[in-house]
Amino acid sequence: MSKLKLIVRFFMGLLLIMAIAGCAGSQKTASTGEFFDDSVLTTKVKASILGDSRLKVMQINVETFKGVVLLSGFVDSAAAAKRAVEIARTIRGVKSVNNALVVK
Repeated sequence: MSKLKLIVRFFMGLLLIMAIAGCAGSQKTASTGEFFDDSVLTTKVKASILGDSRLKVMQINVETFKGVVLLSGFVDSAAAAKRAVEIARTIRGVKSVNNALVVK
């Protein structure tokens, strides 16, 4: 095997390892798959809140990181905040819900 082929194979292997490692997550960053999973969860929670006539989706912000949903924004009553948390917990894949909703 020529020296050039050996060098090319080494760099191709190194490039492959870097590409795989670049898609991995850590405690503070999500992997590519986790990012898409969180996006799907966020969409499902928003859709469920939108479908509930007692809640106003424009006042409730939904963020998801590694399956943990954060609800923030303003609601009209404590019952509305409780209802939003209940809806978020019913979505499959949600690990926990953090409630940062403010009653105005």
